[in-house]
Amino acid sequence: MSILVTGGAGFIGSHFIELLLKRDRSEIVCLDNFNDFYDPRLKRENVASFSGNRSVSIVEADFCETAAMDDLFVEHRVTQVVHLGAYAGVRYSVENPHPYAKTNVGGTLSLLEAARRHPVQRFLLASSSTVYGRGAAIPFREDEPLGIPMSPYGATKRAAELLGLTYADLYDVPVVCLRPFSVYGPRLRPDLALTIFTLAIEQGRPIPLFGDGSVRRDFTHVSDLCEGLLAALDAPQVVGQTINLGHSDPIEMRHLIALLEDALGKKAIIDHQPAKPEDLPVTFADLTKASQLLGYRTRVPIEEGVREFVDWTRRGS
Repeated sequence: MSILVTGGAGFIGSHFIELLLKRDRSEIVCLDNFNDFYDPRLKRENVASFSGNRSVSIVEADFCETAAMDDLFVEHRVTQVVHLGAYAGVRYSVENPHPYAKTNVGGTLSLLEAARRHPVQRFLLASSSTVYGRGAAIPFREDEPLGIPMSPYGATKRAAELLGLTYADLYDVPVVCLRPFSVYGPRLRPDLALTIFTLAIEQGRPIPLFGDGSVRRDFTHVSDLCEGLLAALDAPQVVGQTINLGHSDPIEMRHLIALLEDALGKKAIIDHQPAKPEDLPVTFADLTKASQLLGYRTRVPIEEGVREFVDWTRRGS
């Protein structure tokens, strides 16, 4: 009887496993292929806090491999799946879409097939706020019409959702789709804006700012997201549902820079760049459904989260 966490060595996955251990959830399988999308050494560091814990099995494998997933589900007697693993990065997906289709769609299908053949109690499928796309009403509500995803990443995440909901309806795989919004916190990936901005200001380098800085993002602290994931593992009447996990308070990127300047005590050097067509002008989660179904509440304001992130970055530099 175990909980399988895919992408368990990643930013969100490692935080979630730490939360499971704090809540006395034993028999956890941390699945990751430790690929080189960013430095694999960072992922090794992410799992350091639990790599020697007897309750956690760290499995280095690729969830796209169907036979390997069949074997894993049997060997570890998987009863719950938290599918956080994905090929990430909106901008990179525009330049190189093929691995996104293979991993985010094909890999999700591989896990759903394993869950169909070896029934589980819950299958959490981590999607993305990028599925809302251009034309979606603001704030983003789960059960209203979606727009067109503005990147292959968003399109593959939407395809993964549809596969999950199909398997829930067709095979009774207990899928719950969750849509995180701009998650941040310690151990954030190096390719994301908050990391890039923080290091650039700290080191006196220019910040690449796309557009005029008015793009708004619904930044969500990783601890809040993980509490939402944990609630979704056990909540009743959520199978077949799609649920936002955000902060519901989007801020402009230029305001984020101002918060970083205040926390770092340094002024940013702005390198203005043309706006990117794949950037949604705003992401904004309506949390009504998350509140009603999961009892979800956010606890970390952006000001506090940015200060924490700056402190963590400085300790590691």
